[in-house]
Amino acid sequence: MNDIVFSSWGGRIVDNRGKEPQAYDSVDHVELPEHFKEDGKIKALMGWDGIILRSTEVDILDLCRTYLEVNYAHSKPCDKCNYCKTGWQEQLEVFEDIYGGEATEEDLEFLESSAEAIVDAGKCTIGKSGPVPILQALKYFADDFLQALTGKKTETSQTYYSKLTAPCMNACPIHLDIPRYVELIKDAKFADSLEVIRERLPFPGCVGRVCIRPCEEHCRRANVDEAIAIMSLKRFVADHELSQNKKPEYQIAPSENTGKVAIIGAGPAGMTCAYHLGLKGHRITVFEKLPVAGGMLAVGIPRYALPSDILSNEIGAIEAMGITIKTGMSLGKDFTVEGLRTEGFDAVFLSTGLHGDHRLDVEGEDLKGVISGIRFLRDTALGKAVGPGNRVIVVGGGNVAVDVARSAKRLGAGEVTMVCLESREEMPAWTREIEGAAEEKIRMVNGFGPREFSGKDGRVTHVVFKRCTRVFDEKNRFDPRYDETDLQTMPVDTVILAIGQSAEPDFAKIQDIPFSPDGGLRADPITCQTDLDWVFAGGDATYGPESVVEAAASGRKAAVSIDRFLNNLPIGPDNDDYFNKLFESLKVYNPDEKVKQKVEVSARKQMNSLGPEKRESSFDEIEQGFSTPDAVAEAERCLRCYRVVTLAV
Repeated sequence: MNDIVFSSWGGRIVDNRGKEPQAYDSVDHVELPEHFKEDGKIKALMGWDGIILRSTEVDILDLCRTYLEVNYAHSKPCDKCNYCKTGWQEQLEVFEDIYGGEATEEDLEFLESSAEAIVDAGKCTIGKSGPVPILQALKYFADDFLQALTGKKTETSQTYYSKLTAPCMNACPIHLDIPRYVELIKDAKFADSLEVIRERLPFPGCVGRVCIRPCEEHCRRANVDEAIAIMSLKRFVADHELSQNKKPEYQIAPSENTGKVAIIGAGPAGMTCAYHLGLKGHRITVFEKLPVAGGMLAVGIPRYALPSDILSNEIGAIEAMGITIKTGMSLGKDFTVEGLRTEGFDAVFLSTGLHGDHRLDVEGEDLKGVISGIRFLRDTALGKAVGPGNRVIVVGGGNVAVDVARSAKRLGAGEVTMVCLESREEMPAWTREIEGAAEEKIRMVNGFGPREFSGKDGRVTHVVFKRCTRVFDEKNRFDPRYDETDLQTMPVDTVILAIGQSAEPDFAKIQDIPFSPDGGLRADPITCQTDLDWVFAGGDATYGPESVVEAAASGRKAAVSIDRFLNNLPIGPDNDDYFNKLFESLKVYNPDEKVKQKVEVSARKQMNSLGPEKRESSFDEIEQGFSTPDAVAEAERCLRCYRVVTLAV
């Protein structure tokens, strides 16, 4: 960045004050967007890693005071470090004296010493990094502070925006307050922890089992030893509530205007939307094509990973809020979007998911015994007879392919082989899933793709595979190349294709809703609103196959927009959305950071699991969950990595 007047970000000082703009030294180790909102240029930023100043018009003392107020507000709920809480208050009292014209140089010295004391005494990043920019301001803007002592300081009319985040919170698609709910587990306040999770997510037991865990990939504890088991701690508090035979009690706070909303699709996006609209007192009816609610949670994730009673319990808790779920209702057959409008629904949320599959367009693909992985998992979940035969080949290298292979093994297949284009290192399936499949004696053949399926009497008997010489091009786009002379033939009873998800054919019957070029429903990615202002869309149907927690986040966004629509309020990005965009540039997590907190190395707690020999013929849940002592001990490993940032615009 060549427009920065001053930066101390990351401890690297770039001071361009007094220079002509063309002579500015560039700040190239951090990115700061030009705008926060479209009409709000970022003039300055103060945060956990320093100060960035773009305009000399910014009052550095005002910026410091606003930043201190936010840190103080967020330090008050924590009683772990007494001086952290009192120190922020004492610093603000110094600023009161400055603005009242009563401060002295001794007060500035106290401001510095108290900031250093907070850093020294603090046990989390509110204390360890929060005072850093204050100390930098006192050092590099000393003249501004001394000038303020000459008389009563005048307040400026600068506009400020502040945000509390953490690396794990920022990485979480639904932005759970992870340090808070983990801290409550540490204090054995399990019900309170669950309440924090449910502020945003109604599926703690489900997501606590099947999340993709981006939070753990951004956990600062990994910079010391191993990431916190954030997902499993979420599961623990949900399971603890079940063990106590307790039901969640939701506090309904009706909006000024409530309406009648139809939600099409009872998957994680639709049910999360229903949950948040229900909390606002709206009247919700959910229409689901399948005979059960839950979407892919119900028919796409094997029971060994997500037991059906866990899902049904959480769906039931949402129903108990007064939400109606109608199963066996197919869009385009049993009802239409326009028909819902006629029936008096004020808004519609489309969350139909992706329950179809991709084809290979390979010779012999229509032979009996060549089946869809998505349909195989669905039929298995619904209890239909899906005897796979003795020899099963699963085509694909993602999580769905692994789920299919492990399910086929449990259903009696003697030999299960996964064949995929990717090398072992390139496989998109999670490492833990691949390792689990290997433990269950599922064979993996990497670097091959189907050339043709051959059979006898209309049924597949063999698959001819060709070697894949590359999967991705130089820009990491899927663009496979093959060696047609390097072939291998495998005998088979059943071939299960797990090469991606798509919308089912009746998806196209959604009338008057525009589609994006890639075939999804076209909706605003922030508000979920479509070109029809009363129709909203989200989840996999809009952006393609993603994770459960991303679908839930989409449903929550839609609920916010629908509530605003029903209350005749403007629909658009809010401050949280703008901060999300900011944090894409201003990285909240630094994998190379050397953690300065005094942390004793401690291994991550591991859950007990069923042994491979017990898994092969049973859909019993593999992971057994944390015991209470292990959950508390794991929560104690959390470094409580909150970060505060304040912008001047």
